[in-house]
Parts: sequence; C-alpha cells; structure tokens
Amino acid sequence: MSILKNPYFLLPALLFWANQYLERVQEIFIPILHSYFDDLMAMPVVLGTTLQIYRWIHPLKNGFVFTPVQVMVGLVYFSILFEGLLPIWSSTYTRDFWDVGCYLVGTVYFYFLINRNRA
Repeated sequence: MSILKNPYFLLPALLFWANQYLERVQEIFIPILHSYFDDLMAMPVVLGTTLQIYRWIHPLKNGFVFTPVQVMVGLVYFSILFEGLLPIWSSTYTRDFWDVGCYLVGTVYFYFLINRNRA
C-alpha cells in the first residue's frame, strides 16, 4: 500500500498541517499544542514521506520497510539536530528535552503502524 494512502500516515500529516495552519495563518496558539504537537507528529510525517520515496525507487517497492536501526538513526538524528545543535546556532530554536520524548513516541507510532510490509 502506498504510504500516501495509509490512514496511519494521513492522520499525523493532516493534523500537522492543521496545526501549522492555525498557528501561521490564523495566529491561534494553544500552548500545549504549540510546544509539543509538531514534535509528536514530525517523525511519522518525515519518516513516512522518506519511506514512500524509498518505495518509489527501491526494487522491493511496497515491500520495502525500514529496519529498527534505520528508524533509530532517524530518531537520534532529529534529537541531536533539533534539540542539540540548532539551539546553539540559532535563537529561533529552543532546547527542550521533552521534545525528544515526543520524537520517540512518534517514532514508535511510525514503526508499528506505518512501517509495514504491505506488498
């Protein structure tokens, strides 16, 4: 099944988009959502999009799934980049280690609900 048709991918993607719309267009900021919701949705959206691209180019097509190590590399990469390095380089970013927990929950969601072999 195409990731783009997977309801477990579509839900976080649509929720992420809706939250961005509320914040950036409508300028509505709900404190807990503003702080953590995008981080919770980030890993299913980013890893799901990446998985779909791999499925377009990999010989296994819809049979391709990420290994646990590949998924963990994505989690570690996001955690180091967004919670470690970017806050040092730019005042736009704020270090918040609770975000790492959100990335972890999103990664587990991706791994068990989206990263499935549905060939």
